[in-house]
Amino acid sequence: MIFDIDKPEKQRFSFFTSTLNADTGKITYNDPVGDAWVELRSSQPFYEERLAKRKKVVERVYNPKSRGMDRDEYYPDMTIPEIKQERDEGWDYAITDFGGFKDASKQIIEVTRPNKLKMMANPVFERFYSRCMEIMQNSGITEEEEKVKNSSALPSGGLELEGKAAKTAKEHTQKPAK
Repeated sequence: MIFDIDKPEKQRFSFFTSTLNADTGKITYNDPVGDAWVELRSSQPFYEERLAKRKKVVERVYNPKSRGMDRDEYYPDMTIPEIKQERDEGWDYAITDFGGFKDASKQIIEVTRPNKLKMMANPVFERFYSRCMEIMQNSGITEEEEKVKNSSALPSGGLELEGKAAKTAKEHTQKPAK
């Protein structure tokens, strides 16, 4: 595994549309169209900071095996308005800038919190946002590919064997059943 620890905090994505197949539930992403773009950053630091500010509830719970009291710590459940507020603040934090979007009256949409939330209410934009966040999460990690000359390598890293050699290798790698 190769980790890119110097990747930029923000990334700019050209806006692309998507379609949802109602029969299979599969999302198909289309190529970028037009000059619309969105600049995003990872929302992980935001949620880590919010979690650090939340207070844990500590309870003493009876353990029947030890016949003693165990300490149980947990974060209390948030109310529906608190969940909605945290989600909206997370979107506002993650979407840092955008451009090239126009409303129904052909006016350019300004970068404000209410406009970001209105755009996230649109299913096509929400799928775009989700896909971009997924791309950002996976962008810092790449598999290091090994090349073996004159042989076909298996995903497990072993070489492909044929005939009697394959049978013998398979017998040696299997664990005996108990």
